[in-house]
Formats: sequence, structure tokens, C-alpha cells
Amino acid sequence: MSRLDELVHAARRAVRQRREQVPLAQLESRLATRDRERPFKEALTAPGVTLIAEFKRRSPSAGPIRAGAEVTEIVPAYERGGAGALSILTESEGFGGSLEDLAAARACSGLPILRKDFVVDPYQLHEAVVHGADAALLIVAALSDEELARLHDEAHSLDLDTVVEVHDERDLERALALDPDVIGINNRNLRDFTVDIGTTDRLITDIPAGMTVVAESGYSSREQLEHLEEIGVDAVLIGEALMRAPDPEEAVRELVGDEMATREHAIEPPGPSPRDPAGRGR
Repeated sequence: MSRLDELVHAARRAVRQRREQVPLAQLESRLATRDRERPFKEALTAPGVTLIAEFKRRSPSAGPIRAGAEVTEIVPAYERGGAGALSILTESEGFGGSLEDLAAARACSGLPILRKDFVVDPYQLHEAVVHGADAALLIVAALSDEELARLHDEAHSLDLDTVVEVHDERDLERALALDPDVIGINNRNLRDFTVDIGTTDRLITDIPAGMTVVAESGYSSREQLEHLEEIGVDAVLIGEALMRAPDPEEAVRELVGDEMATREHAIEPPGPSPRDPAGRGR
């Protein structure tokens, strides 16, 4: 059994346990109290490469990342530094996250939020909405085609954006069949946890122009973000490098550079995507 299989198995077990404690009907009754949504996909299409700053306590590959980290300390720092969106790990077994972290992020920040977890059941999408997420991650490699389509449709019915995550050509072929909101290209192989940042460069050439693309894993420098912009990536998700930084706010600021000023003062729409010189890109 691969590490991904283990994590997916743990996710299914945890969902069953939570459903016993909080029935789906109880979650559904709380949907009406949802506050104003914060469009996640729209945040990724601003000029330049939008930074999705991630809060995570640990990972299966790296172990503990930032001892004693608190959402209420890190997330506002990300926002002050210029992040355009947030990713909050809610998986507990491998990453030490929780739905409480998601709710805390919603309470202390005005940025749109992605719930990052191994989503395997529609129940988790209801949890995501109730605890303040604006989008949910769907990992193609963790789901059958039927499960992927069902979760994608259920997310839309709940007004959740989706980031459909791929890490190879087969994943991408399956993802594109959905006409997804956002494609996430994960440079980390979820079966052995190795990272190859060339994965994004390779797969983006097969993504139709105009589709929103997020690059994930292995990024830590401004130069890397500039390269991603050149090849047509819309956003980059960075977690570990920011969580390890002595000053997360300054780390975010160094990554986004002058892009905050660009976003705030842009008058003309962004130019053609490098993926499509004719102007059919983002």
C-alpha cells in the first residue's frame, strides 16, 4: 500500500467517525448561516502569479514543520505580506490539521480559503462550507472517475470552487474531462513523496488556454515564481517554505515582490498568456 493509499484509507475512516458524531443533516442545517462567500477562483486570476499561502503543522515526508504554530498568528501574517488566498490543511493523521484550523482562518482573515485534505466523501464538502472554506481540493489520484465527478458536482451545488489536482499525464486527462474550475499541478508524487518541479513545466503544455492553473510543491523563491508566470501559471501554492520562515510575513512579501502594487493599480487587463500568443490564455 502506497503512502497515498494509506492517507486515503485514513480519510475514509475519519469521515465515518465524524459522521457518527455529527450527522449530515446537522451540517446541512448550518449551511444557511454561511457568511458572504469569497470567490476563490477569481483571486487566482489577478495580474501576475497569485500566492496561495498554506498553513500546515507537519507533513508525512517532512515531519513537524513549525512547533507551536497558531493559525491566528500565521494567517494574518500571510495576509499582511500580500498573499492572495489561503490553503488550510485539515487532515489530522499525516498533517496535524483540523476543521478548527479552517474555522480559525476564516475568523482572522478576509482572504478566500481552500480546504486542503483528502476529500473522498460529499460529507467533507459540507464540512468545508460550514467551517468557512471557499474551495476544496480534489486529488485525482485518490478517486475513481465516478467519485471525482460526484464530488465535483456536489461542490458546485454548494457554491464551492474546486482545485482538481494532478501529478501526471493520466491524472490530467481524467481531470480535463470534468471541465474543472482550477487545475492544480502537484510536483510531489503522492505515492513516494518525491518532488520534481519539472512536472509543472511538462504538464502545463497540455492544459487548454484560458484554464486557471495552480503550481504546487517545491517552490521557495521569487525567481521560481517569475518562471511560473512566464509559462502561464496563474497561482502558486507554498506551504513548507513559509511555515519554516522566521518571519512568514516578510517571506510572503519577498515572494510576491511588486505584484501587490500591480494588482491594486492595474488598469489594463493582463496580456496574452505565454501558453497562447493569440490571446486565448488567462
